[in-house]
Order: sequence, then C-alpha cells, then structure tokens
Amino acid sequence: MARKKEEVAEEAISAEDGGSEVRVYELAFHLDPELSETEAGKVYEAIKAAAGSAIVAEGTLEKVQLAYTISRSETAGRRDFDSAYFGWVAYEADGEGHEAAIASVKGNSKVVRYLDIRTTKEEAKHSAEMKELRQMPAEAADEPVSDTELDAALENAVA
Repeated sequence: MARKKEEVAEEAISAEDGGSEVRVYELAFHLDPELSETEAGKVYEAIKAAAGSAIVAEGTLEKVQLAYTISRSETAGRRDFDSAYFGWVAYEADGEGHEAAIASVKGNSKVVRYLDIRTTKEEAKHSAEMKELRQMPAEAADEPVSDTELDAALENAVA
C-alpha cells in the first residue's frame, strides 16, 4: 500500500512539472514482414529519428517467426501475421519527446505491434551486450588427445 502511494505521488509530481524530467524508454516493435529489407530499414531509421538523438542502445533489425499469429483489422479486411521484422531502441526523452516517439509509431501503418516501457540506461545497455554475446561464435574445442598422451602428461606431472 505504501509503495502504491509513492507511485501516485511520483506521477503527480511529474504531471506538475509538465513531464520535463528526462527518462529512459525502450521501444520494441514488429514491422510488416512484406516489406523489403531496405524498406524495413528505412522505417527503422524513421523510428530511431523520432526517438531523438539521445539513443542509449539499439538492436539490429531482423526478420523473426512469431510465437503466435497476430491479427489486425485494416481497411481491406483482417490481416494475419506469422512473421515480422523485430527491432528495438532505448532512448532518453522528456515527456514531450516520448509522446512524439509514440505518436510516430502509432501513426505508422507498417508497424504491426509495439511495446513501450520505461527502463534505465544500465538495463538497456546490458540487453544490447547480452545480444552481442549470444551472437558470438562458440570457441572451437581443442583437438582430441589420445589416452597415451594423457598418461604421459600425468606421469610427468606426478614425477
């Protein structure tokens, strides 16, 4: 209960100052899979530009299979998506900058779905570092050693 009161007080303070406090946000999104890679890249760059110049971290745009089908109503009827281009960007913005970034994503028909969360610089940078580590190739295993070589090495170590 006390925590809830603190959160309400924090929201009231941020509303009073007009949202001028700079915060870190992470915006993740799925783009239409029917776009070419260059078109998807242009949309990604436009989203990054809308996020502003204070980009903390970003992920590379990649085409992924979705875990479930996303359906969306469009003017021509319902459309289902089983794959999409996935990208994310973490950025610093005040209230107005954040609203502008979200408005640009909401108004873009090529964005299938998006998620906007408040985060910290450390968490955003850590996420980018972990992605890079997962993409690094595994180190090559040493060549197999015969039993006689192992026995000889053990005898030398004991002696």
